[in-house]
Amino acid sequence: MKQKLKGLMAALAMAASAGVHADEVPDLVTIVTSPEPQTQLMAMVLTMNAAQKGAKAHILLCGPGGDMALQDAPESVLAPQAPKSMSSQGLMKIILEKGLATAEVCAIYLPNANLSPDALLDGIGVADPAVMAARIIAEDARVMSF
Repeated sequence: MKQKLKGLMAALAMAASAGVHADEVPDLVTIVTSPEPQTQLMAMVLTMNAAQKGAKAHILLCGPGGDMALQDAPESVLAPQAPKSMSSQGLMKIILEKGLATAEVCAIYLPNANLSPDALLDGIGVADPAVMAARIIAEDARVMSF
């Protein structure tokens, strides 16, 4: 019985040590490519919540997800979603204004949309593929893709 208890205690100690400690700040890369407003908004909800819990968050917007970064954005990224009447672009702006994350569009988004960087919202840039690749493969990185 004592041996089983010791084994259980060791397993619990290992499980507890595998979690994120207060002194560790994981990097979170949220990649949004979906055209679906609810999916885009949920990506922002999860990113915001993770950042509020200490994650160092970065948002990468590609394809239809890149539309969230536009000053002249389509209705799909501006339309309020239930239950809090928030849009994906609206929540992303709040996240950026609060300094909870940074955001960039994929390097190929603007050229393929026939747009220039001045079409983007203030504070959103164009991702450097080498820098983004390093973020994604970093040992402490978590990647969410929507």
